[in-house]
Amino acid sequence: MLARVALAAIIASAPASAHSRVVSADPVDSTPHVLDGIVNAITLVGRTVVVGGSFTEVADAGRSTVYRRDNLFAYDVVTGRVLPGFRPGVAGPVYGLAAGDRGTVYVGGEFPGVNNLRSRALARLSLADGSLVPGFEPRIGGGMVTALARQGTRLYVGGDFISPGTALTRLDAATGAPDRDFAIAPGDPLTARVKVYALALSRDRLAVDGTFTTLGGHSRPQLGLINVGGRVARVAPWRTEAYARRCMSNFPSYVRGLDFSPDGRYFAVVTTGGPRGGMCDTAARFETYAKGSAIRPTWVNSTGGDSLYAVSVTGAAVYVGGHLRWLDNPQGRDSAGPGAVSRPGIGAIHPGTGKALTWNPTRERGIGVKAFFAHPGGLLVGSDTTRLGREYHARIGMFPLP
Repeated sequence: MLARVALAAIIASAPASAHSRVVSADPVDSTPHVLDGIVNAITLVGRTVVVGGSFTEVADAGRSTVYRRDNLFAYDVVTGRVLPGFRPGVAGPVYGLAAGDRGTVYVGGEFPGVNNLRSRALARLSLADGSLVPGFEPRIGGGMVTALARQGTRLYVGGDFISPGTALTRLDAATGAPDRDFAIAPGDPLTARVKVYALALSRDRLAVDGTFTTLGGHSRPQLGLINVGGRVARVAPWRTEAYARRCMSNFPSYVRGLDFSPDGRYFAVVTTGGPRGGMCDTAARFETYAKGSAIRPTWVNSTGGDSLYAVSVTGAAVYVGGHLRWLDNPQGRDSAGPGAVSRPGIGAIHPGTGKALTWNPTRERGIGVKAFFAHPGGLLVGSDTTRLGREYHARIGMFPLP
């Protein structure tokens, strides 16, 4: 395990999420525990970890003190100390988080307000005391926020809301006002309403997935890229048919998690969908700057019938999480096919070959990993279960860099 002083120095000095090696399979012992529910989102603000989901109680690492926390809490990434002053009352599940400036965090979810004040689905909170930051008034209407991504003065928001845009918008990060230079709407959904599941942001590209089949009027089955390098956002000339094929009928849309490599040259996508083969229940790599109408994945790694919900790309590995049992299992149908490797609940894939790495800490599967956050000191993991790396780490844990 990294010493606390060394971990603090790494977090202060290293570029975010770029790792030169695979993280340890032994989780740190200092993380607190979420005692009920599920963790859906994690972010890091300085050295403060912010954790969101659907839960009511949190305990310190030694389980000696229990704290009441409504769907959101924060702790020091180095010491594991739960922040006593940050205890906002969030009246509903949290699904998305993004770091803000000056000790603040953006919180998205399905809630009518925070601290008994109206702040529907999206809020900016002070980490000092959990209060709403004055002046941020996004006015999200008609649905929830499921994903957030911030870049400088711009905040990208995804969900199933109907205003200020349909399921996808870009806001001023200080005021919450909608950006008129972003007018790209997902459309023609596979479900009753349009929903964005995940967002990922690189230097000049925004990756979006969800129930849509068009993006800004262009055919983009469940997945698309938007060029955000200029003042006006435009749909990138990047299209894949990989997710046009259907999976099981109870998964009309099935693309779930996204993440760019640290240099932005490629990104990874994970799916649910059932044991139907194709791109159902898979992880895949795509090249960001490829152009065309039928771009194929660089590689695909199949679980053989188990859902993947979260992915994190660090350069050294593509970490995937869900309730998987295997990787390298393209011929499996809820079974271990030829060449399958056991990876209970979590695994790592080589970014170049697309094959499973030997890293195999294991976790209690449950519903699955719903959140990763890679930072210079390691990899944070959020889920709904209590066993991670063969140890007790309830719903939140961290694998350090060795």
